[in-house]
Amino acid sequence: MNSRVEIIRNRIETALTPVKLEITDDSHLHVGHAGAQGGAGHYSVHIVSDKFNGLNRIKRHQAVYRSVDDLMPHEIHALSIEALTPEEANS
Repeated sequence: MNSRVEIIRNRIETALTPVKLEITDDSHLHVGHAGAQGGAGHYSVHIVSDKFNGLNRIKRHQAVYRSVDDLMPHEIHALSIEALTPEEANS
């Protein structure tokens, strides 16, 4: 696992205490893309957390972005997020 993924994982785990967290480095799919040329990566996050209870999709994404905001745009160029509550993940 690359160190950037580990940093993202640590930030999200600290902020949102997920019951499930998967982070995929999709940077290889964006070679040549303007944002990738500077070295920033593209990542997908699948997260399940009790902290999303009562939050709409936008608020959930904002919570994830807040946990890594200082990494954007130099370390993270793009972040695709799927954020669910445990109940939603189990249905």
